[in-house]
Amino acid sequence: MTTDNVTSVEADPRARVHAVRHRYAHRGDRATVQDRAYTVYLTVVLGLVYVAPVVYLVRTTRPLLSLESSAAATPVACLVAAAAVWGAQLAGRFWGPLVLKPFLLHVFVNTDLPPASYLGAIARRRLAYAGLGTLLAVSTATFLATDLFDHAGSALVPQSVAVAVGTGAVAPVAWLWGQVRTVRENLLLATTAAAAATAVALLGRSGLLGGAGPWLVAGVLAVAAALLGRSAFRSVRTVDLARLARESARAAEAQTFAWTGTLHHALDLYRPEPRGLTSALTRPDGRLRGHLAQGAVRALRTRGRAIAAAVFLLTGGAVLTLGVTAPDARLSTLSWAAGAAGVYWGSGWVGETWRGLRDELTLAPLLGEGWGGTPARTLAWPVTAVTATVGLASGAVILTRWPLQDGGPLLLVTASVVLALGARFLREMKMNLPIELLLPVITPLGDLSALRVFVWQFDGLVVVLAGVLVMNEMPSTPTAALTALTLTTWCLRAGLRRTGWTFRRLLTRLGRAWSCPARPYGGGIPHEPTAAGQDGPHGEPTGP
Repeated sequence: MTTDNVTSVEADPRARVHAVRHRYAHRGDRATVQDRAYTVYLTVVLGLVYVAPVVYLVRTTRPLLSLESSAAATPVACLVAAAAVWGAQLAGRFWGPLVLKPFLLHVFVNTDLPPASYLGAIARRRLAYAGLGTLLAVSTATFLATDLFDHAGSALVPQSVAVAVGTGAVAPVAWLWGQVRTVRENLLLATTAAAAATAVALLGRSGLLGGAGPWLVAGVLAVAAALLGRSAFRSVRTVDLARLARESARAAEAQTFAWTGTLHHALDLYRPEPRGLTSALTRPDGRLRGHLAQGAVRALRTRGRAIAAAVFLLTGGAVLTLGVTAPDARLSTLSWAAGAAGVYWGSGWVGETWRGLRDELTLAPLLGEGWGGTPARTLAWPVTAVTATVGLASGAVILTRWPLQDGGPLLLVTASVVLALGARFLREMKMNLPIELLLPVITPLGDLSALRVFVWQFDGLVVVLAGVLVMNEMPSTPTAALTALTLTTWCLRAGLRRTGWTFRRLLTRLGRAWSCPARPYGGGIPHEPTAAGQDGPHGEPTGP
């Protein structure tokens, strides 16, 4: 490099940033051509084997949503746009577009370059990729789930394309906004998005727009993307670099866990830290409170997770009940599966006692086995909270559809909740990645061992969705309930085997606890034995 080149690089921040990134990109640990070719090959194989048949099946059957007019399409477009904004904001709070490799960020931070010079270019490029991905995802979902693109000459086709483009423009800037703005400003944006979506949906349904409802949605999305993008990029120059460094380090560690270990270990890095209410776990006399009270207090110590759990459980219970009582078979299956998945996700956020059960099953029983032992102590709160919350939502939906012809819907809802809890138990008892999953699976289409790892990472969700589909195909309600009970039993057995236990060993352990009960959990620390002739802890005489 000549002196003139050095001078120009030093004088131009953009060129200096480009030089650093060029050097970093040509380091020795880059992915080789063979690595990229294998990734493309695996993607093509999975697409042909799994994605193509699903696409063909969906396109050859009746669409899930029939949107024949602008009045029907406008509320759906508003809901999709609002969900995209909320999801992008939430993703930005955990893994935003400004997250870099820790080493690269360290190099940039320790120079005289302003943050906007190296973060701005990275943000623009990543937002462009995110916008393109959002556009493709929304267009593909619209093509598969609706009938908007079935008639090429329909007036809704260009309007749908405009809404997809607007969603692809506003979601990336909301992603950046979620990272660079405060929690209060993100809540304000989420509330504004909900209010705007509700107002536009009501206008579209009223017929005052004369069939131009989707055009209004696209216009609102374009204006919102311009305003949010300008404000978010202005905030890049004032971003907290120390917090960004912590986020980048955590993201790099999570990525390492996801690629080389288990996904739940990576997600553990993003669990919120408990705050407050420490003294509420104990009674005035120093003893721990009951099982339900302990679980409720621990759940309230992470209020964000508790709120998310309540939302998912209430929504999942309502959607699940609508699915088992809906007369339309297609919407019934979709609603049933979505509701069961919501209950499954919410059941994992009601508290940390699932993790306590896994840890205590794999460790020595130092806390005694009184009052039902480890399962009763750790499962009392999540089972009670999930059952009560889902029952409240299901009861409200059933009241709107009363009277029912029989008790079949109630039995199906109960069976689905039991299945979701069993799948949650299976997922939370997961330990390290089994080495046998890394062995090759040779098929005529090549090695599909990566598919086994993928299924193992998401085994709980796979069990819930597969169980709902199997229950839906059963000829009668009792048979479907028996199928859910069988799958739940298998989940319990598989979860116990992951921790090194079997049903017989666990029942034997609990039987010994009931026949010779130890001090209950939280009953205080046993006193040291006293010498002969001394008074005991309560003044009673002791002897040899």
